[in-house]
Amino acid sequence: MNAPLPHDSASLLERPGSRRSAVRGGRRAAPALLPAAPRMALVADFLAIAALDPAVESLRAAPAPARLLMGGEVVEHAADFEQARTDEPGLLIDVVAEADLARHPFRVAYVAGEPVVAEDGRRFVIESAATLRAEPRISTVRLVMACRRTFVSAGDRVRILHHLDESGTGRLVECAAVVQNAADGVAAVLALAVEGLLAVDITRPIVPETPVRRRPLPFTDPFGF
Repeated sequence: MNAPLPHDSASLLERPGSRRSAVRGGRRAAPALLPAAPRMALVADFLAIAALDPAVESLRAAPAPARLLMGGEVVEHAADFEQARTDEPGLLIDVVAEADLARHPFRVAYVAGEPVVAEDGRRFVIESAATLRAEPRISTVRLVMACRRTFVSAGDRVRILHHLDESGTGRLVECAAVVQNAADGVAAVLALAVEGLLAVDITRPIVPETPVRRRPLPFTDPFGF
């Protein structure tokens, strides 16, 4: 399930200073190809990323068909998902497996990087394995989501959230240090990120300095805090 590394042993053999003589006497084995990710696995990755992205305010599946402008043409298309985001008015998204890209109506625009926009201004994008499983984000997302079943006591919740109320943005190692009841303080902090109470930078690897901050409550605060 891991994304391919940006370099492999076959490519390293072509670099200056590497041991080319080790492969001169025989045929070089073709690099192994990872099996294509099925669409439902990509949808699961997409939903996990959306859950941890603080810019995503809401997400709904199967929105009504929209009239999309591509070049001089207008195409009516029902996207897989619609996101309401803080950084743009709306986003229409298709999650497409690599094997299905060739049959997608907007494949030419996707390959060329041409913008596709609905008549109402919402942008349309295609998410594929190449975008959803880009590193280091996908590895970070999976590490965070793996902590979703970690039990966080009421006391630890209050301590973590209070620490961030006091500090604004804290380092992951500092937030984990205030945990008293969980066996793994880092997992407890990341579990609250899965719940949507905290925001963690998922664009970089998990390290002690990973910034953590509170997210707005997903419901109205009855106490007006």
